[in-house]
Amino acid sequence: MTVHFSVADHVARVTIDRPKVLNAVDGATEAELERIWRAIEDDDGVRAVVLSGGGERAFCAGADTKDTGLTGLEYWAQPRPDGFGGIALRRTLDVPVIARVNGHALGGGFEMVLGCDLVVAVEEATFGFTEPRLGRIPLDGGMVLLQRQIPFRQAMSVLLTGRRIKAAEALAMGIVNQVVARAGLDSAVDHWLGEILACAPLSLRAIKQTVRRTAHLDAREARAQKLPALIAALSCKDQDEGVAAFNQKRKPVWQGR
Repeated sequence: MTVHFSVADHVARVTIDRPKVLNAVDGATEAELERIWRAIEDDDGVRAVVLSGGGERAFCAGADTKDTGLTGLEYWAQPRPDGFGGIALRRTLDVPVIARVNGHALGGGFEMVLGCDLVVAVEEATFGFTEPRLGRIPLDGGMVLLQRQIPFRQAMSVLLTGRRIKAAEALAMGIVNQVVARAGLDSAVDHWLGEILACAPLSLRAIKQTVRRTAHLDAREARAQKLPALIAALSCKDQDEGVAAFNQKRKPVWQGR
C-alpha cells in the first residue's frame, strides 16, 4: 500500500508512504490518491483532511521519474485536470485540507502543498520547483498557482531559479502558516484541526467552495454565485444551533445538517 488513509473523529488522514523514494508519486500512487479524494468528497462525515508524507525526510519529492518513462510532451498530454496528486488544482474537495509538511516538498510535492488550505511545516522542510534544473516544467499546478498565492516577484524568484527555499523563507513569503520543531509538528496540526472543528462544517464547506470556485471572478460577481454548498449552509439547522449555543454560553454541537 503506497497511501495510508483513515477517518476518525471527522478527520481524514492521508499519508503518502514511499519514504525510500522520498514519497515520490508513481502511477499506482496517483491512482490511489484520486480514489481517496473521491471517497472523502462522498463522505459527509469528514470535516477536515490532513495530508502528509511517510518518514521524516520528505513530504513528497514530486513525480517518480523512474516510473513514468515519458517525455515532457507525453506527460503533459496525459489528462490531469486536478493537478498533481489529484489535489493541486482540485475544486471539488470542499473540506479544509492541512498540509503536514514533514520534510522536503519539491516539484509535484510543492504543487500538492499549494493545493491545500493550511500548511504546517517542520523547520528543516524545503520547498521548490526544481524542474527547470532538469529541463522540465512544473506543469501540474506549480507555475499557475504560486504566482496567484504570493507576490509576483517572490513567486518568480522561486520559479525562475529552480532553487529550494527553507521553511522560514516560505513562512515569510506566505506559503506556510506555521513552522515548528519536528517534535511539535503533530500538536501544531492538532491545534489547527481544533480550530477547524470548532466551526460549523457546512459553513466551512460554503466558504471553501466559494473561495475555490470564484477566484476567477471579480468580487461582485463572486458574491452573486448561488453555489450548492452556500445554499446548504444557509438552510441548515446548524445555524440555529450556533446562535443558540452563543446565547446559552456553551459550545455548539454541530450536526452537519
